[in-house]
Amino acid sequence: MTETVFANARLGSGQLCDITVSAGRIQAMTPHDGHVKMRPDTITDLSGRLVLPGFTEGHVHLDTSFYGGPWISHKPCTAGFDVHERVTFQHDNMAVAEPMEVRARKQLELCIANGTTSLRSHVMVDGSVGLRSLETILRVRETFRDLIDVQLVAFPQSGILKSAGTPGLLDEALHMGADLIGGLDPGSFDRDVDGHLDVVFGLAQTHGAAIDIHLHDGGSLGIFTLEEICSRTVSLGMQGHVAVSHAYALGDVGPDEARRAGERLARSGVSIMTNAPGAVNFPPVALLRAEGVTVFGGSDNIRDSWWPYGDGDMLGRAMMIGYRSGFYTDAELEMAFDVVTSAGARALNLDGYGLAVGCRADFVVLDAAHVAEAVVSHPRDRCVYKSGRLVARNGRLC
Repeated sequence: MTETVFANARLGSGQLCDITVSAGRIQAMTPHDGHVKMRPDTITDLSGRLVLPGFTEGHVHLDTSFYGGPWISHKPCTAGFDVHERVTFQHDNMAVAEPMEVRARKQLELCIANGTTSLRSHVMVDGSVGLRSLETILRVRETFRDLIDVQLVAFPQSGILKSAGTPGLLDEALHMGADLIGGLDPGSFDRDVDGHLDVVFGLAQTHGAAIDIHLHDGGSLGIFTLEEICSRTVSLGMQGHVAVSHAYALGDVGPDEARRAGERLARSGVSIMTNAPGAVNFPPVALLRAEGVTVFGGSDNIRDSWWPYGDGDMLGRAMMIGYRSGFYTDAELEMAFDVVTSAGARALNLDGYGLAVGCRADFVVLDAAHVAEAVVSHPRDRCVYKSGRLVARNGRLC
């Protein structure tokens, strides 16, 4: 069996080591002494560059991004932020955008080139689009299977109870290959928290699927919904298999209430995804992590109908999360990095993740002295390895 040695690799600790890879896994990690005793054609000299585990992109929308296509100007809501109105804008924009398969491929290429090796995407499945979007994204996922691991969430963008036939479509989506069941603002969108969650958790139980629910609702309504999600998670024994994306309410309330919510989330094994969005309160990362909550990161929308920003760079996202959280020390910057790597791997239940013997050889090589510097500078020149094979270099797929 062929072995490749990645020699003179700098770990986050500063140690220089040689990483032996075979069959897509890390077989050994030994201190670098400058004398690798193997055939030259099986050695890749990393020249002391920093080696980081592959980034985990915890939340994107492959079916709705306009990245790489003609510019579509952002249209503001009539008054403040309104999910219903944004959904309408999205429907109009999708009608004039490039074909979905083209757009999804461009977004995946962007994420891979920036160092993402595992990704979770929400895909619209509801009465407005049926299963067409999922069918397209399933094909794209298969095309990219050797370059990136992709989890798909059947996402009811138009609601579950408000959108005719959606419960049945979500059931069929899980039969077709979606990995998780999603939800959207059970209180404000469908205006029936129990009814909405009955469908989500019922389908999860039937299919043995995990859950990832969008929750934009702030204040007391958002906290109440989180409590209901935690209760159902525990009662059904789904700890570690439920995530809530956004959870803005955790940033709306004071620290004492946020801490109490964090305690409950930790006991329930419910993880929280944040992208530290602008102009919106977002979950207090350090406070929640101190309570034992798994907080992971995602880009969310990348240049689509919700906002024009997004570059698919999870190292840049770690910087954004750290910046908005007031993280300054090396330890805090390492915390921000963990949010887009190991914490994401826990939330996504990834097998064999990390830089250790036995783990998958998914890693990123770049110029930085250590993790803290990488987060702050997020250098663009990177080599991305998937299962020990170079798949991207300096912003382009190989």
